[in-house]
Amino acid sequence: MQVMAGAPVGGAEAFFERLVVGLQKRPIKQRVVLRSYDDRVRRLRNAGLEPTILKFGGFFDVSTRYKLERLVDQDRPQIVLTWMNRATAACPIPTPKRRFVFVARLGGYYNLKYYRRCDHLVANTHGIRRYLIEQGWAPDRVHYLPNFVDAPRASHEPAQSSEQGMRRIFAAGRLHENKGFDVLIRALSLIDDAYLEIAGVGPLERSLRALAEEVGVADRVRWLGWVETPVDHCQAAEVFVCASRHEPLGNVIVEAWAAGCPVVATSAQGPTELISDGVDGRLVPIDDHVGLAEAIKEVLSQQSFAQAIAAAGRRRFLESFTEEAVVDQYMRFFEEITP
Repeated sequence: MQVMAGAPVGGAEAFFERLVVGLQKRPIKQRVVLRSYDDRVRRLRNAGLEPTILKFGGFFDVSTRYKLERLVDQDRPQIVLTWMNRATAACPIPTPKRRFVFVARLGGYYNLKYYRRCDHLVANTHGIRRYLIEQGWAPDRVHYLPNFVDAPRASHEPAQSSEQGMRRIFAAGRLHENKGFDVLIRALSLIDDAYLEIAGVGPLERSLRALAEEVGVADRVRWLGWVETPVDHCQAAEVFVCASRHEPLGNVIVEAWAAGCPVVATSAQGPTELISDGVDGRLVPIDDHVGLAEAIKEVLSQQSFAQAIAAAGRRRFLESFTEEAVVDQYMRFFEEITP
């Protein structure tokens, strides 16, 4: 049983869908419990699943807790895998009469008060796993299992790589302070021959648009909103940029690698773990728009360097972040933790 009480869109939510669909192709029976978001429900139904819908209204939502408990008692799953705080808090406690292995998957440096009842924790980066162990969790109960991303669609034809002679920069993420889009917009003001596509929604959209006007690049920023397949936009771009101040993983870096797109990123937790500077991407200091601009210009102006780091990133994707490789790891993990 997999339980997700997340938002309509988001990185964890997108990977949840990919993993559920990937596991559906394997010899495993799963029930998927989630909130009633029409697009997510439709996509899972198209993959052959029939999700169970619960409200997940928060601490005082007694009905969801009761219904989830009834589902566990009815299905008697060997494993219950919860995603993030709310779903984990709503999960019933294993008892001698209600036996299952309680696993929670974490994609960030969360407050661990919600996870005390879990038997095992899954971290999607080595850094998060180290954090969990530092917080007192036994190493044999904390497991690193990476995310995977979809490869670009074979039929996808990249758009023209220029717009009135300008180079294409792509970035994606929630429009939040942690993602550093303000730094990227300031960096764009130092790059004369490029425009920026930003895929994402969030609370800072209005202020970021105002900043683009303030620094004189509003006519060179394209606001795409939430996109379902960032990998296709990466394939059409000449450089992908992650300007985050705080980034536990950075799924879209892996998506850029999958698309064969060179990556420039700040030295946040996730990018630093993923990228070897100058080998499969470029790393720059956090909150340094001048350094970010210089790194972007380096990639745009040095074709052989851009091709080399893009090719190395593509190899990293094929080695470690494909659906087959990661679902294999999850299947082995499930076998290890069940009697």
